[in-house]
Amino acid sequence: MARRAQLIFLGTGGGRFATIYQTRSTGGLYYRGDVNLHIDPGPTALSQLKRYNLDPTRTNAILVSHCHPDHYNDAEILMEGMTEGTTVKRGTLVASKSVLEGTDEIGPAISEYHKRVVQEVIKAEPEGECEIKGMKVTFTPSKHTDPTTVGFKLTNDWGTISYIADTDLTQAVVDAHRGSRLLIMASTRPLYGKIPFHLSTEDSAHIIGEIEPELAILTHFGLKVLREKPKMQSDWITKKTGIKTFAAYDGMRVELGDTPRVLGRSNPRSKRLNNKKRI
Repeated sequence: MARRAQLIFLGTGGGRFATIYQTRSTGGLYYRGDVNLHIDPGPTALSQLKRYNLDPTRTNAILVSHCHPDHYNDAEILMEGMTEGTTVKRGTLVASKSVLEGTDEIGPAISEYHKRVVQEVIKAEPEGECEIKGMKVTFTPSKHTDPTTVGFKLTNDWGTISYIADTDLTQAVVDAHRGSRLLIMASTRPLYGKIPFHLSTEDSAHIIGEIEPELAILTHFGLKVLREKPKMQSDWITKKTGIKTFAAYDGMRVELGDTPRVLGRSNPRSKRLNNKKRI
């Protein structure tokens, strides 16, 4: 990699009520480096980009794991940003079948018009993959109420970052993410709060213990996690697994240097947007 990349957590809330009340933002995750990727841009994604001085016209790809609003809501307007107001046919949309085509019960979430404005549209199905400006993106299985949900593994010279989207705990999910240096997971439910199709703190601990990443990060917190304090969940996992686990917060940055490390919150006032040069 030509320079150290960063991950910026634009939103760490998830689930219906955390989204409805915006207890935390639901803007998704942004990878900034030699390639710029926006993962699961839910409600407030656009405003969070502005808050943290990230230019939507410099995004190279938008990745959407499934067809629930807290994951896809802002995708179309961000596609317009990626294409400079639809004036330049550029950028890639990677999304589950439900997002692109719909299923019997849900979707689609992206209009035919918006699919035409980008350079490439890729349907993400488990065990598939694509490459975006040197970043290999592998699509991993999930077990969720949207049956076409996928997770993502991002691999380049630095190594592999795993993003586990909403899912129940299955061996297939664990096996698909082995070998990751940095593990990010949608941990929607707290200790002793297990429900189907979502990861609880105990589930997250099991996955982290199996995969043994250098660093694990919990995000996409439901209201019950937020009420019971995300840091209590991550501290419990660190103690149980021996692997440093962070509870993400809105604006948190992770630098991918020799080892992944949390830098703290992005500074909304650090600099103005630079619209003249695209990465």
